Amino acid sequence: MYPEERQQAIATRVLSRGRASVTELAEVYAVTTETVRRDLAVLDRAGVLRRVHGGAVPAGALRLVEPGVAERESTRTEAKSAIGAAAADFFPPEGGTVLLDAGTTTAQVAAHLPAGRRLSVVTNSIPIAARLNGSPELTVHLLGGRVRALTQAAVGDAALRMLDNLRVDVAFMGANGITLDHGLSTPDADEAAVKRAMVHAANYVVAVADSSKLGQESFVGFAPVAEIDTLITDPGISDAQTRALTAAGVEVVLA
Repeated sequence: MYPEERQQAIATRVLSRGRASVTELAEVYAVTTETVRRDLAVLDRAGVLRRVHGGAVPAGALRLVEPGVAERESTRTEAKSAIGAAAADFFPPEGGTVLLDAGTTTAQVAAHLPAGRRLSVVTNSIPIAARLNGSPELTVHLLGGRVRALTQAAVGDAALRMLDNLRVDVAFMGANGITLDHGLSTPDADEAAVKRAMVHAANYVVAVADSSKLGQESFVGFAPVAEIDTLITDPGISDAQTRALTAAGVEVVLA
């Protein structure tokens, strides 16, 4: 196989799978790891792939720029609403406790809270807390800390200290990216720290994310896939992604 043919094959493999390691590619194409690294350097310079530690991802997969709430509210609205409706089946029974992560998809989860059910809800989202606070059957707890203007989420030590002392029945978590290797991820380190603490505070974790987030990686990972019990997403998820997540122990629910 000529170098150009091998590089094309590598590009096709990475683009179809979302990621590939140097070791894996060396074994598949029967070349040295040094040869693979040179191939990846060529593909990175061409803008086809992006080199990451130990391998490569598609050029558009590593997300460093974070969209604001207003932009995300107008993106994939039907899918997010359907995901929120499907999440209603995962709320705990009367008297249960819930964590709602900040985000536009989790806001749709909040919009589909079972009517009339008494629940204690903890969130770091200013919009979600404001929306739920008028419901007489809900006890709403807003995490303290610095509020990020971009996402309207409370982050920082105050939020982490409160979460460290909590145990809830179910946490509903959003993410900017989900892959098997990098887990659930988000662009901001402070927000990732709060998300990580939320996952650790929950007995059951439900990730809510539309299919555009699958195969994407953001800057900071906050939970490996193994820590997620269920993923609720839309039918845009591929069969291969569903099989891989199911094999990792995640229940995949299509909204």
